[in-house]
Amino acid sequence: MILSRENLNALSASKLTLPTTQIFELPEKVLQFGTGVLLRGLPDYFIDKANRQGIFNGRVAVVKSTSGATTEFDQQDSLYTLCVRGLENGMPVTENIVSSAISRVISATEDWLSVLDIAQSAALKIIVSNTTEVGIQLVNESIAQQPPVSFPAKVLAVLYERFKAFGGAKDSGLVIIATELIPDNGAKLKQIVLELTNFNALGNDFINWLHAENTFCNSLVDRIVPGKPDAATLANLQAELGYTDHLLSMAEPYRLWAIEGDEKVAKTLAFAEADAGLIIANDIEIYRELKVRLLNGTHTLSSGIAFLAGIDTVKHAMDNELLSSYIEEVMAAEIGPAIPYTVSEAATSAFASSVKDRFANPAIRHLWLNITFQYSMKMKIRILPLLLNYYQLFNRVPAYMALGFAAYLRFMQVDKQENGQFYGLFDNTSYLITDDNAAYFAEQSKKEPHAYVKDVLSDTHFWGTSLSDLPGFVEAVGLKYELIAQEGIDVALAELTPLKLNSF
Repeated sequence: MILSRENLNALSASKLTLPTTQIFELPEKVLQFGTGVLLRGLPDYFIDKANRQGIFNGRVAVVKSTSGATTEFDQQDSLYTLCVRGLENGMPVTENIVSSAISRVISATEDWLSVLDIAQSAALKIIVSNTTEVGIQLVNESIAQQPPVSFPAKVLAVLYERFKAFGGAKDSGLVIIATELIPDNGAKLKQIVLELTNFNALGNDFINWLHAENTFCNSLVDRIVPGKPDAATLANLQAELGYTDHLLSMAEPYRLWAIEGDEKVAKTLAFAEADAGLIIANDIEIYRELKVRLLNGTHTLSSGIAFLAGIDTVKHAMDNELLSSYIEEVMAAEIGPAIPYTVSEAATSAFASSVKDRFANPAIRHLWLNITFQYSMKMKIRILPLLLNYYQLFNRVPAYMALGFAAYLRFMQVDKQENGQFYGLFDNTSYLITDDNAAYFAEQSKKEPHAYVKDVLSDTHFWGTSLSDLPGFVEAVGLKYELIAQEGIDVALAELTPLKLNSF
């Protein structure tokens, strides 16, 4: 039996959170660009929850911009199961939700006119997108195409169609929320839409309406939604639930959607009332800083250490006393205090606690090797501001960060090059270095260890600053690097005691 509206009555309500029949009659209030699991597991999760509480009372029409049929959605009446697994406040969470947030999925290439029909609907209030980071790009093109090629041009075509349908009337605009993982995503989308407006010569009346009646919101999304589980897990879940679901996805309990907006935006996004994980605020930078520093930054600093320790996944690191202690201490002692934004200790502690739950989630298999992708960029964006601010505040070596830098340098040490790819070698294990700076490290790796560490850390062009100007830092990293090489990462971790922290 496949999941569908017709088969809902045959499903076990004791195992599932199911939609009511009334939900299927709700109007389409949201136009969503993107069919991916993140949208289904976060924005659509909030909307579905609100609808079940009788709060928002609107469904989501989804635009599929990539090639391929919408068959998987059509045959299941756009229903899908979201299996929430993990830890929340240290306690296990298991929940199976049949989401009815999505009303239909429309192929942009096959049925663009249906998308433009939705643009003319009085019920429509919101546009949501996740077209990946490369989606918000300027392509000078006509919006008269069916469809336009780029995502911003599609948004402009929808807004212009709406402008014409309502004659530019007051309160006829939309709230547009970008969730792409780039800073100021909503502002960048608006800028490109305005440039395309000029390219298409749509006139001042439309431009005035675009500014006055539409709101482009920056937003931050944070939830691990790995998507469809592996075959064995999927088979077990479907056997437990009693039906087949080709759209079944996993998600962690933690969820955050922070949207930059005012009271008018909050009124439109009524589904925010359904869950504390959806936050609407005039400034969302604090949520970005907490995520980038405590979650992503801890991932980055720990990835090389964990890999060199022979630990494959984040969950397994939390099962290791040395690694779990490192993760907890680097957040509490160095990252939290050095976040370059005004944030309370209570906020950092609460977020750090949620990070530990997320890292320890047994249902998520997150490989440390995958986290080392573009390792250098992550160190520069996520860690360097923390390091510099730590020195500005305390003027001493942050020993946990120093070990993270030493592990990074050891991981990036190139052993060989084959077919344009660069490989490292540690403990007789060869691994691919997926970093745009691998060629740079191949040259640096030819130096003897002391010079390698010193020259990389002192490279102003590479870092944008000279880390040798930070008192004691290069020396501390060098000692940690030497300890890793001679004694192993476990000894280097064990050395991080309160006594040792004050030794530099």
